[in-house]
Amino acid sequence: MSRLDRITSDPSVCHGKPTVRGLRYPVENLLELLASGMTIEDVIADHPDLERDDLLAALEFGALATGMRRVVPLGAA
Repeated sequence: MSRLDRITSDPSVCHGKPTVRGLRYPVENLLELLASGMTIEDVIADHPDLERDDLLAALEFGALATGMRRVVPLGAA
């Protein structure tokens, strides 16, 4: 299940950088927060207008941007 429909790019929002749902949260910044050791729950606690699927979409986008050919959803049970 892809969540990439949550990633948008609009020249009038964050200079056209990919963001989550048109909000002013660039994917790049969300990936930096997660890479720093914050959990998805930590990020959501600090930014309550974000949803878990937003962060999973950012991770999926980041994985695709690295040139991976296959994306494995995180948290799949």
